[in-house]
Amino acid sequence: MIKTVSLNDIDLNVFDAGSGAPVLFVHGFPLDHTMWREQLGALSQTHRVIAPDLRGFGRSGVTPGKVTMKQYADDLVALLDHLQIRMPVTLCALSMGGYIAWQFFLNYHGRLERLILCDTKAAADSEAARENRLQMADLVLNEGTASLAENMPAKLFSSRTLETQPELVEEVRNVIRNTSPEGVSAALLGMAGRPDMSAWLGQIDVPTLLIVGRDDQISTTEKMRGMSQAIAESTLVVVDDAGHMAPLEAPEAVNAAIEHFLLSPRD
Repeated sequence: MIKTVSLNDIDLNVFDAGSGAPVLFVHGFPLDHTMWREQLGALSQTHRVIAPDLRGFGRSGVTPGKVTMKQYADDLVALLDHLQIRMPVTLCALSMGGYIAWQFFLNYHGRLERLILCDTKAAADSEAARENRLQMADLVLNEGTASLAENMPAKLFSSRTLETQPELVEEVRNVIRNTSPEGVSAALLGMAGRPDMSAWLGQIDVPTLLIVGRDDQISTTEKMRGMSQAIAESTLVVVDDAGHMAPLEAPEAVNAAIEHFLLSPRD
């Protein structure tokens, strides 16, 4: 189920299991494909599920410098080509994965059957947020990922998760701690320079499911609701007792929403 795929001058670590209609999972920052483990286990019973570690993350190769959201999207399409998946896929993405999903839609529209956007946003960074990413990119290169691992969980998880699932929180800390500083820095630079996609939301013409944790501090329910209102054929699901990491914090609710969406006929 785990394989190494060489493409675009990089080796990607890829989870690939099941059979049927393909669902491609794109993890958030600064994590790896294991954040989708509950979804992969459930959906592999009925679908082919593919979940790579993006370049610079997990056990995939690292590209120093800057990696744009389009480069990540290019890698995803190259991965589908390598796996000989020609039919359009459902793309399921969280947070930074959503930024990549916008580029996938813009550049590879014909490869997309459905879209699932979890805890993400369409707007570009504010000037303050962009400057913060640039500073963090330098800090991580110079000092490593320890401070990121220590500080990020408070923003990623709901207060309930922080209180009741300490093992999960520590697991995510370890993933961040073990992520390549070069990979983290490259992604931060890429996110800082990503375009604002808000004006494109009305152009999305595939069935779209938006999932957000009710307590998400980063991609708030208000922002996700605004995105849903701008996308014609979309549904918004708000998950209780979850923050920015809804698929990990409340997997049963997220799985139920995804399974219902995938079974719904296209108009």
